[in-house]
Amino acid sequence: MLSRGFDYRSGSRDYFPISGSRTGRQTVSSRYHGKLSGFENVQTWSLRSEPGGGGNRNGNQVECIDEHHANQALEELMPVLKLQHPNISVYHEMFIMWNDEISSLFLCLVMDYTPHGTFQNIIENKRKTKETFDCEWMHTMLSQVLDAVEYLHQLDIIHRNIKPSNIALISSNYCKLQDLSSQALMTHEAKWNVRAEEDPCQKSWMAPECLKFSFSCKSDIWSLGCIILDMATCSFLNDTEAMHLRKAIRHHPGSLKPILKNIEEKQLPGAEMFSFLLPFMLHINPSDRLAIRDVIGIIFTSTSFRNFSDTRNIHRQAIPIFITDVLLEGNMANILDVMQSFSTRPEVQLRALDKLLTMPEEDLGLPWPEELVEEVISIMTQHERILDIMLSTCLLLLRILGQALAQDSETEIPRSNYIISFLVNILRNHPDSERLITMVYNLLTIISSQGLVSEELEEEGLFQLAQEHLDHFMEDRDICLAVLTLLWSLLVDELAAFRVAVLEEGSSGLYLLQDIYQLYNDDPEVVENICMLLAHLASYKEILPELESAGIKDLLQVIVERFTSSLELISYADLVLRALEAAAPPSPKEEELKSDEEPESSEVSPQLQEDPIFQT
Repeated sequence: MLSRGFDYRSGSRDYFPISGSRTGRQTVSSRYHGKLSGFENVQTWSLRSEPGGGGNRNGNQVECIDEHHANQALEELMPVLKLQHPNISVYHEMFIMWNDEISSLFLCLVMDYTPHGTFQNIIENKRKTKETFDCEWMHTMLSQVLDAVEYLHQLDIIHRNIKPSNIALISSNYCKLQDLSSQALMTHEAKWNVRAEEDPCQKSWMAPECLKFSFSCKSDIWSLGCIILDMATCSFLNDTEAMHLRKAIRHHPGSLKPILKNIEEKQLPGAEMFSFLLPFMLHINPSDRLAIRDVIGIIFTSTSFRNFSDTRNIHRQAIPIFITDVLLEGNMANILDVMQSFSTRPEVQLRALDKLLTMPEEDLGLPWPEELVEEVISIMTQHERILDIMLSTCLLLLRILGQALAQDSETEIPRSNYIISFLVNILRNHPDSERLITMVYNLLTIISSQGLVSEELEEEGLFQLAQEHLDHFMEDRDICLAVLTLLWSLLVDELAAFRVAVLEEGSSGLYLLQDIYQLYNDDPEVVENICMLLAHLASYKEILPELESAGIKDLLQVIVERFTSSLELISYADLVLRALEAAAPPSPKEEELKSDEEPESSEVSPQLQEDPIFQT
């Protein structure tokens, strides 16, 4: 007789001839020949293709209530045909047919043939030999399965039937998730009860709510948890014991605890991860279970698995915050270990930096040696274009260096070329972040406070950057003060002083200082910093002509008249004015009066040299 059904290939109703007995040879379509086996309600084929048919296939036929039920299931499974993922085995054909011998309607699903078996075969073999799974192999295969499930959940597709026998082995290190089911096929009570009785594992992989025909993405999480539990216990539980455990945890969550303790006591591979992960996956309440991304995060960040290389499928996943927080528990050494282990993960670095920033001083281990500072910076260079990470890094460095100096002014501050280069690169990578720029100049000021670094800064192009920042952020008081303070701290070096006075050919930083004064002429702190900087510049006789030609004398005379009550400010201004006066060429009359005296020394006068600010 003929059966009427729907063939997705043509998108239209077709007729499929059925002949032969249920256990004998029958023609399913003109392309496939096979033999039926299996149970009363769900039967499977091992199919071989005709020449040019596209390879061998497996087939399932699921008994349906009526044509409406079959068509409903067929329509629900149509999106599965469009799936494209390397670890999901899609259906190649789906159609409906009638078997007149048993007077039943079947939905037929044709998928890839898997000659290498499934996870179920591997688990059974391990149980027989009481062996544990190789940690690297487990990580490799689980990463593929989890990535496939996440792909489905992102598309709002629920697998509904995840179990070891539905994870096909394509090769020794490659697997595919197969046999996706539909709501219609899984929610008919009468058919369900029959299938549950026929299933030797009694549907023990399914979540508690699935027994009441309620499915969600969290149901898949439970099933995945059962698979991981089976892999973790295969060395000391046999098939029956494992099945009873899976059934017991549906009603008695406490039955999981002694098993996890046993895993830890046996020091099985992945014990730490199993103990942390499985209670969250096998929670009776679906809403309390982890989402698939959280599962991926835990497995990926587990100490047992973190050093294995085959993470290509899940490496892109962001690690959930609560998982990162668990990893970062403990002392500073543990935090640094996590930062190193996940050096490429920006979300982990941000959380770790926050942890270090809030850590009590006694736990931070100050002062940090230069090697430790460089170690942290080497991690952060991988994220130097991420503003939030750079802000947190600079805050941490300010805390480390600033508090170290506060505790002991003689403490040696880390100031290697590597650290300086890192900070200058931050200025280049984030030219518009006022807060970050200010922090970097403050850090450079701290570093320069204990030694000559102007040559290193010159090589890094810092003086040109400083000019650009003063010019671009002239209205930003904090940046102006930070730059001026750094330049002042560097002026113990004549090269630095010259680079400030003559930033580049045809340009002078002195005019920038005058512009800044005009903008902040009512701000004593800014004006004092300008005067202090000019006083340092005036200590170098080679720069005095630059100060004179730039009109600094007139500027300082105005400052002295305006800030009569600011004694320190006036003292800096007076030093510069006296230095300029001493260096000024004598008038003709003065030349005549001093004709018999010795030639004027090119050095700054001895009286000025006695001032502390000139003792460089």
